[in-house]
Amino acid sequence: MSGGSGFPGFHNHRYDRDYARPLFRVSSFTDNGGGEEQERHASSAPPPAPPRGRSMSHTTSTVAAVQPHLSPTASKLSMKKLQQVVNEKSLEDEEMELMKEKYTKLLLGEDMSGSGKGVCTAVAISNAITNLYATVFGTCHRLQPLSPEKKAVWNREMDCLLSICEYIVEFSPKVQAMPDGSTHDVMATSPRSDILMNLPALEKLETMLLDILESFEKTDFWYIDQRKQSFSDSTKSFQRNEDKWWLPEPCVPETGLSDRMHRELQQKRDQASQIHKMAMEINSGILSEMQVPLSYIEMLPKSGKVGVGDAVYRYMSSGDQFSPDHLLNFLNLSSEHEALEIADRVEASMYVWRRKASMTHVVTKWENVTELNADGDKNLILASRARGLLLCLKQRFPGLSQTTLDTSKIQYNKDIGQAILESYSRVLESLAYNIVSWIDDVLIADGNARKGHNIRMQTQEFSKLSPQQY
Repeated sequence: MSGGSGFPGFHNHRYDRDYARPLFRVSSFTDNGGGEEQERHASSAPPPAPPRGRSMSHTTSTVAAVQPHLSPTASKLSMKKLQQVVNEKSLEDEEMELMKEKYTKLLLGEDMSGSGKGVCTAVAISNAITNLYATVFGTCHRLQPLSPEKKAVWNREMDCLLSICEYIVEFSPKVQAMPDGSTHDVMATSPRSDILMNLPALEKLETMLLDILESFEKTDFWYIDQRKQSFSDSTKSFQRNEDKWWLPEPCVPETGLSDRMHRELQQKRDQASQIHKMAMEINSGILSEMQVPLSYIEMLPKSGKVGVGDAVYRYMSSGDQFSPDHLLNFLNLSSEHEALEIADRVEASMYVWRRKASMTHVVTKWENVTELNADGDKNLILASRARGLLLCLKQRFPGLSQTTLDTSKIQYNKDIGQAILESYSRVLESLAYNIVSWIDDVLIADGNARKGHNIRMQTQEFSKLSPQQY
C-alpha cells in the first residue's frame, strides 16, 4: 500500500494528493490581502528578483503590483477565473470529505459510536455497494444516459470499493531461480480464483449496460409525467398499471417508431436480457458457495414433505419424469408474492433432503448432482428436482426478490471477496432487468401507436367511399 493514502485503491487514482490548502494560497485568494502595502512598496523601490523555488502566487502578486491597473473588463475576467479555481478546489475538498466519511463507515461497521457493535466488514461493503446503486440508479426510470455527475460518482466510488479485491490473494508454492543458479521454494501470491474469474466478467457486463444507456441520447420517443396529465387524456398509446402510477410513461409518434429504431430497441433488449441472465447466473453461483448460516439450519422443517406440502411432494416424488414447468402450471402462481413463498418452501425442503443425503453420500458440489447420478437415492433425486424447480421459478419471475436463505447468507457472510462479488452482480442484475422493462414499455407504446394508426388509416379509406360503393 502506498504511503500517500490510508485506504486501499487510492494509490491507483487521482486521490493521492495533498488536499490541505497552503497558507500562501489562502492569502492569495483574498481580495484586499496586503494589496495597498505592496503598491506602496512597489512605488518606492523596484521589486527584487524572486528567489529560486519561490511560490508562483507571490510572484504573480508582485508583478501585478508594478504593472499598471487593469481595465474593469480584464479585472472581472481575472476574478471570474479566480472564482472558478476556488470552486474547483472546494469541489475536490467536498469529494475527499465524502470519501473519508464513506470509508469511516466501512471501518466502523456502520456503528458511529465506535464501540465495535457494528456489522462485519463484508456486510458493510455489501451495503455500501447496494446503497451506491440506489443513490445513482434509484431515480432512473427512463432510457437515457446517466448525468455526468452521477456517472462520476458511480465510477469513482465503485473503483474504490472494487480495489479491495486487489489485496485478496491466495498463496501457492513456486520455485524461484536465484542469480547463482540455485532454486528456492517460495510462496507466491495470485488473485483468488473466484475473484479472478468473476470480477473481470462483471466489469465487462457493467460497461455493456452503461453503453446501452449512453446509446439513448437521441431517440424518437420521449417521456411524460403521469402526475401532470389530465385524467381525460385518451390519446396516450401506453397505459401503466395503477401500482406504478408514479413512473413516467413513454410516448411515441402517432405513426409509431421508425423501423430502424424498432430494430435497435429489439437488439438492445436482447442484449440486456442476456446480460441479466449472465449476472443472475454469477450471483447464484456466488450465493451457492456461501456457507449456510446456523440460524437458518435451525429453522428448517423436520422433513421435506412438511416444507413443500402434500400436493407438491406427491408431484415431485411420483414417476421417473419430472417437469418443473408442468408443476408451476399446476400451481398457477399469479403474483411474485406467491412465487417467493413457494421458493422459500422449496429451498428449505431442498436443504433438508441434502442434509439427509449427506449422511450416506459424500458430495463436494451439489450443483453437479442430477437424477442420473443419484444412484437411486430418493433424497438426492428430490434435492435435484427441487433445485430445478427453483431455477425454473426464477426464470419465470426474473424480478423475484431474494429468498430467506439468500438474505441470511448475505447477512451472516464474513468473506469480503464473496460480499463484493455478490453485491456487484446483484446490482448489475437489477440494472439489466430495469433496462429490459423500460425497453418493453417503449415497444408496447410503439405497438399500440401502430395499431391506432392502422385503424385511423382504414377509417379514412372507408370514409372516402361513396354510399353506392358499399
